[in-house]
Amino acid sequence: MKFSTVVLRVLSVFVAVSVVQILAGALVAIVLPPKDIPPDIMRHILQWMFLTNAVTVAALSVLALRTEWRGWTLGLAVAAVPAAIAFLNGIEGAIFLRNAHIEWPRILLTTAVGAALSVPVWTWLFGRRRRDDAHEHFHPIISKSRGERVWKFVISDVAFLTLYLVAGTIIFPYIKDFYATQTIPSMRTIFALQLLVRGPAFVVLCLLLVRMLGLPRLSGALAVGAVFTLLSGVAPLLMPNPYFPDSVRWMHFYEVTSSNFVFGAIVGWLWGQPKLAPTQVLSHAA
Repeated sequence: MKFSTVVLRVLSVFVAVSVVQILAGALVAIVLPPKDIPPDIMRHILQWMFLTNAVTVAALSVLALRTEWRGWTLGLAVAAVPAAIAFLNGIEGAIFLRNAHIEWPRILLTTAVGAALSVPVWTWLFGRRRRDDAHEHFHPIISKSRGERVWKFVISDVAFLTLYLVAGTIIFPYIKDFYATQTIPSMRTIFALQLLVRGPAFVVLCLLLVRMLGLPRLSGALAVGAVFTLLSGVAPLLMPNPYFPDSVRWMHFYEVTSSNFVFGAIVGWLWGQPKLAPTQVLSHAA
């Protein structure tokens, strides 16, 4: 695909996704009217939304361009990644921010509607390219034996929990005053949530990225870490919100982006292919 064509399609997706997001918010507001948002946030909300969308679309466009999937499979896969991340973050937020009066049903419903409406956008703009069977990507799961899948999945899951705890411990002195106003769950609940819910789900999402990107081990690990970080850390925490003071939001930004990049890179390295297949090497050389 020509560079000019790629740029045009990425810009088209950005415009369409921005429209879809506004439409989704309007549709959900009919059913669940939003509460008042502070004027200082509303003043620049469109600019922040466009910046956040630009980050998200840029990361997802890499997936759409790299994957050999086409049609609705591509559209569903690309739209599902940020939606799944939003739902997993929402689960954690609902547990940690019980006193913040966040409208989780409205936020998650808006996310679901926006993701559903974006599927045709990705399908139409990126899913109609010619399918090239010679470029079938590496399968990170079925290429492993059952025993290898188990120990690699366990290591990946434990890595997420470990990085989560280490990064959280580092920033906690800077955010403890804010969380003193919230209801922090017990360590048992935190361990269970990260090890049994968010950790396994994020491992699966990173495996999806490995599958879609189809890169060799080292470059694949770096790409998975970068894409996962943009979607799970940069995009969700870039925009100011009425729930986190800016100082707390930026501390979480540094925490999540650093730990999630390392986590994504670990998963990409553990599950990635050692090198490109011969057919891929020849095709890239050509």
